Amino acid sequence: MRVRFAPSPTGALHIGGARTALFNWLLARGSDGQLVLRIEDTDRSRSTPENVEQILDALRWLELDWDQGPIFQSHRTARHAEMLERLLAQDRAYRSNATAQDVKDYKARHGAQRGFRGEPEDSGALRLRVPDAGETVVEDVIRGTTRFAHEHLDDPVIARADGTPLYNFAVAVDDLDAEITHVVRGEDHLSNTPKQLLVIEALGANPPIYAHLPLLHGPDGKKLSKRHGAASVQELREAGYLPEAVRNYIALLGWGYDAETTFFSTVELQQRFALERVSRSPAVFDEQKLRWMNGRYLRELGMEELTTRLEAFTGREGLGAAVAVCADKLQTLAEFWPLAGFIFDGPVDAAAARERWLDGAGRERLATARAALAALDAFSEEAVETALRGTVEELGVKPRDVYQPLRVALAGTTVSPGIFETVTLLGRDEVLARIDAALAH
Repeated sequence: MRVRFAPSPTGALHIGGARTALFNWLLARGSDGQLVLRIEDTDRSRSTPENVEQILDALRWLELDWDQGPIFQSHRTARHAEMLERLLAQDRAYRSNATAQDVKDYKARHGAQRGFRGEPEDSGALRLRVPDAGETVVEDVIRGTTRFAHEHLDDPVIARADGTPLYNFAVAVDDLDAEITHVVRGEDHLSNTPKQLLVIEALGANPPIYAHLPLLHGPDGKKLSKRHGAASVQELREAGYLPEAVRNYIALLGWGYDAETTFFSTVELQQRFALERVSRSPAVFDEQKLRWMNGRYLRELGMEELTTRLEAFTGREGLGAAVAVCADKLQTLAEFWPLAGFIFDGPVDAAAARERWLDGAGRERLATARAALAALDAFSEEAVETALRGTVEELGVKPRDVYQPLRVALAGTTVSPGIFETVTLLGRDEVLARIDAALAH
């Protein structure tokens, strides 16, 4: 099996493109096949080196490798020109100056359902001759059989007047030359398939097997876009998702092994993935489900590996102790610093939290808690918990009436890891210093 992933470098690699890359990669790795990476960069105005690097960067982060490439479509102009000349010489293509208006007038004369047929000229764009009789049949592994009667198909333009090949011609030639056996791509390419099949037939070659993946929708049933959350692979990385969690989740967008299994190792995905189990129905990308799945992956990393990942993500070192008290609260790597950054950088300045919890009564409770903590002989988590629970009981208030003023004094906000763990981690001197600063504010 030889498959290909062929993105256009016109921007970041979006989630739909990432799924296409993953499905092709799983097919190749699960069948001892090969994955070809082709960059379809014929749109020179938008195909920049920076955009190419974005795609390569996304694939590397997802840990999706390839066996051949990247092959740049723009570097294959000589081969495309050779095949165009071959079709001209065999009278399978002809030059035509027909305009859009000419095509419209032709249909007005012959019927709206009649495909345009032009007359050969000495100059102009190249059009492929479509037979008047018969049909082109698309056999799709996912969608089944679709038939296109030739009489309804226009002779398609396959190259501009200057010889520049158009997309459907270049793709067909490139797939043939790369000996691609299976073309797996998004459903939005389905309308291109009969045109590519006509090119392949005109060149006297056998076509690959096609499989068109269902569209991605958001939870609201509308086409996936930025309004549904992260739209690109880089945005997922910046949001603190793990590549193994993203691979697992996007593998389930339109595919499933059975009704019960949600979590797969990468090896299991390679062994079990099959095009025959891909649904025709649109798949729903739900970032909340991805967050839940990512949280489980985080918890299964182990404390040492989680610390390593968080230190790489934040660019900070020595996070181990803070990670230990935060781990059970995290669903993404990006949630760590907002939760624990105050441990290293001091309290944030949150006026609303101070006004709510450090009013007159709050300050008195904080002062009482300070006295209890200062009196401890050992500053262990057990001793801290006993002292603070004793303060709550002594004052006859709810736990939050003591813990929240203390949390605001230490963190600046009402959000932190567990209060006993936080106090113990900061240590006696730092805790008392921060309480004193809050009381003096």
